[in-house]
Amino acid sequence: MMKITFLGTGTSQGVPIIGCECEVCRSIDFRDKRLRSSIHIETNDQKSLIIDSGPDFRQQVLRERITKLDGLIFTHQHKDHTAGMDDIRGFYFLNDMKPINLYGTEGVFNQLKQEFSYMFVEDKYPGVPSVELHEVRKNETFTIGDTTLSPVEVWHRKLAVMGYRINNFAYITDANKIEEDQMQKLQNLDVLVLNALQHKPHQSHFTLAEALDVIKILKPKKAYLTHISHRLGLHSEVEKSLPENVSLAYDGLSITL
Repeated sequence: MMKITFLGTGTSQGVPIIGCECEVCRSIDFRDKRLRSSIHIETNDQKSLIIDSGPDFRQQVLRERITKLDGLIFTHQHKDHTAGMDDIRGFYFLNDMKPINLYGTEGVFNQLKQEFSYMFVEDKYPGVPSVELHEVRKNETFTIGDTTLSPVEVWHRKLAVMGYRINNFAYITDANKIEEDQMQKLQNLDVLVLNALQHKPHQSHFTLAEALDVIKILKPKKAYLTHISHRLGLHSEVEKSLPENVSLAYDGLSITL
């Protein structure tokens, strides 16, 4: 059994957006309150994995009462997916100051070494967490405990982003194109999580219609949409328009496989 919890389902500014007075940003529906995109995975062997640590990482972890981190996995190096990494300190102390395992591409690690340089120097300030880097490569699976993860490379305009497949579950965010060889990795899924930013075309994200086209091709048993902006519309209204096997994800939603 594997449990997936959506820590955040919003786009880079989250929802509501500072200063916006649209009906979505003013909504009192909790499903329209979206922190930056991230998920928590509890694996069959009780490993605790998180994909992406955006600016809301601390708030998300506290909300879900997560007290263990066996692996922090990155999709790409943009700030809305990495900016909260400093808050792994709590897990570092809970883990008897053993290094925190980070998983990401070389590009991700190069960016982290700039943004969080104090974690990578030899003479660290007392209390700064140690990390152990595990490079993710396009066509190489890797394991955390008993769980095998298969990277799926997608395109975020010109930036390669890693999605991940675990058994019959896959998580894809910040994509606007998936090459055919990577689409093959997404066949026969029980659950697909895919980004759907808004209705109007965007240079680096799938629109709702484009995401639904990908889902129609892949035919997962169930699909959830994430990385949602206020421009997509009210959760309650958009949900009514979706195919039977597709739902909008929302912060705090948990599914068990």
